[in-house]
Amino acid sequence: MYAIIDADGRQYKVETGQIVKMDFREVDPETAIEFDRVLLVSDGDNISVGAPIVAGAKVTGTIMGEIQGEKLVIQKFRRRKNYRRKTGHRQTYTKVRIDAINV
Repeated sequence: MYAIIDADGRQYKVETGQIVKMDFREVDPETAIEFDRVLLVSDGDNISVGAPIVAGAKVTGTIMGEIQGEKLVIQKFRRRKNYRRKTGHRQTYTKVRIDAINV
């Protein structure tokens, strides 16, 4: 069984027990979270597609904490001008464990 949810303007395909890396939210770890915007639910052969959301469907999960993504390196360079700049960035994400998909 899987579902496609809309959270923070992004769509995620989730299954029960899966750990999903979502955009950062300032919430405490071990907090329950509920996603009401379920776009599609599939249970084997039965597929429910919403228009735009499936009525009565919910996905519940638990916040596991925050993690950082991979490091991105930004380099700026202009030839023959003695101009070199190197900076980096690491995006912060929230780790969510999907507990149940309720139809």
